[in-house]
Amino acid sequence: MQQANLRQALVAGALAGVAVDSVLYPLDTIKTRLQTKAGFMNSGGFRAVYSGLLSAFIGSAPNASLFFVTYEAVKRILGASNNGSVHSPFIYMTAASCGEIFACTVRVPTEVIKQRMQIKQFNTTLSAVSSVARTEGLLGFYRGFLPTVAREIPFTCIQFPLYEYFKTKYRFYKGSPVEPYEAALIGSLAGGIGAAITTPLDVCKTRIMLSSKTDPGDKLYTGIISTMRRIVAEEGAKKLLAGIGPRVMWTSLGGSIFLGVYEKSIKTFTQLQLLEDRR
Repeated sequence: MQQANLRQALVAGALAGVAVDSVLYPLDTIKTRLQTKAGFMNSGGFRAVYSGLLSAFIGSAPNASLFFVTYEAVKRILGASNNGSVHSPFIYMTAASCGEIFACTVRVPTEVIKQRMQIKQFNTTLSAVSSVARTEGLLGFYRGFLPTVAREIPFTCIQFPLYEYFKTKYRFYKGSPVEPYEAALIGSLAGGIGAAITTPLDVCKTRIMLSSKTDPGDKLYTGIISTMRRIVAEEGAKKLLAGIGPRVMWTSLGGSIFLGVYEKSIKTFTQLQLLEDRR
């Protein structure tokens, strides 16, 4: 990535997060509905694929900002370099993992509301928020926090080291800095690989988040391992790959937009000397 200061990373991350949700939200809705126990059509099918978009927008900017600020800060602390050092993958893994943990403090509450609206449990963001607060309390907004972190850390430990590695190799091959559109294509490849590998974790995360105390007819999903075992026992192992097509497509396109917009923003800020550190 272009070397960014923390203020530039904050703003560029917010722009990248909003850009992704603006363009790809319908694919995320379809993926979520495919992963529900009720089934795709019973969860809404192709109808109202923008349900829950408001909650996603509210969380996307601070979520992405937190990730990139933490990612850039930890990279600096650990001394990341662009020369392909043998330690670089571990630095990128650590930095990205820290970024995801902080980002999930914002992402999980918005995901809980968004996904329940995507499967038509609620019709408005306000009704979803008030229902969760009334029936499950504050912790209800963080239902699935650990499964989300457990999904995101493996994913980000695959995506970002691959992204940085491919960029480094391509830069050496090209003999000049990687342009934002090239970074977008590299981000798409790295994101798609990571998404395919971590789909079972995503299915478990979705089931846990969608579990609601207001539904007496179904037993709550809890931990990742128990959820995975229950899905295999009740629906077969194949269900752990439910939504893999939309997830890989969404994440590949999302990685392209997310990292492309981020890199373009950082390059623009640097060229125009915007948000620079004043020493």
